[in-house]
This record gives sequence, C-alpha cells and structure tokens, in this order.
Amino acid sequence: MDTTFTLDMTMMFAYHDALRRDLQHVTAMTARSAGWDLFTRFLHAHHDAEDQALWPVARRHLAGHPEDLAVLDEMEHQHAALGPLLVGIDAALDRGELALAARHELAVLLVEHLAAEEERALRIIDRTLDVEQWMQFGEAGAARIGPDMPSFLPWLLDGADAERTSAILSHLAEPAQLTYRSAWRPAYAARDWWAV
Repeated sequence: MDTTFTLDMTMMFAYHDALRRDLQHVTAMTARSAGWDLFTRFLHAHHDAEDQALWPVARRHLAGHPEDLAVLDEMEHQHAALGPLLVGIDAALDRGELALAARHELAVLLVEHLAAEEERALRIIDRTLDVEQWMQFGEAGAARIGPDMPSFLPWLLDGADAERTSAILSHLAEPAQLTYRSAWRPAYAARDWWAV
C-alpha cells in the first residue's frame, strides 16, 4: 500500500494500529475489562469524529464524483454495522457471557474497515481536504477524547516505534510532553488493562 500523502496521516495510522493491537486482546478476553472499556470508548470517539467532522466535509467537495461518494457511503455503512456489535458484546459481557461469535465478527469487520479506509477513503480525503480542514477534523477528534487524554495518548502510543511517538508528541506543547512522559505514560503502563 502506498503510504505517501499530502496531509499528515500520522495520527490516523497510529489510531488504526492501536485499534488493531487491541483486537488481539478483544478476541482473547474472558470477561469485561478496563481494556475493553477503553477500546470501545476510543473506537466510538474515532468513528463519531469521522461521521460528523470528516465525511460530511469531504462530501461537500465531491459533487459529480459518484465513485468517491460511494466509498464514503461504504465507510459510513461499515461504522453503522460495527455499532450494534459493540452494543451486543457489551450487553453479553454485562451478563457474564463471552459473546465469542460477536467478538470474532467485530474483529473481522473492523480489520476490513480499517484496511478499506486506509486504501481508499484516505486517498479521497488527501486530495479533497486542505490542511486547515484536516486540522479541524483533528481538533474534533481531540474534543471527543476530552478528559480521557491522560489515558488516550499512552493508549495510542502503546507499542509505537520511536519515530511515530516522536512525530505525535511533537504536536504537543513542551509541558504536555513532559506530563505525558512523567505521569500519563507511567500510570498507563502500571495498569494491566485487560486483566479480569
């Protein structure tokens, strides 16, 4: 897959990779855990930001481009298909059930969705949005994270290489970088998120 973009897609790919990483835990878990709750919260935040602040902005530029609009329709349909699975798994876990089939289906659909988004939708976004619009989408995503930022940032960078970590942290003011290194990352690392 060609990974050259005009827009800075570092955060998008980091987010996708964090979701893929957590799917290994999702398929192996034996009961509800804090890791599941974190995973679902951040997945919802990501998809809500796309549905409300990314796809609609792109659509405004795509009149007369039915093939591109069809790709965005597909992204929204995939989001809609994932929602009921998450709700169903949540309800099953609350009842003490494993929901193995639903978790497997979630993993398959989410992996397919992330790949489709990276291979097709992001190409459309890259040639459609300008830098300011892309930054506004990033701000909308950060607003959905809100007070969860102390757990979100170390979650996002859990397992990331030094280059990606540096690229993402470089967007933060120095005091925030220091807080990440001295408080947020150690607090996140000290907890076994997927323990029952």
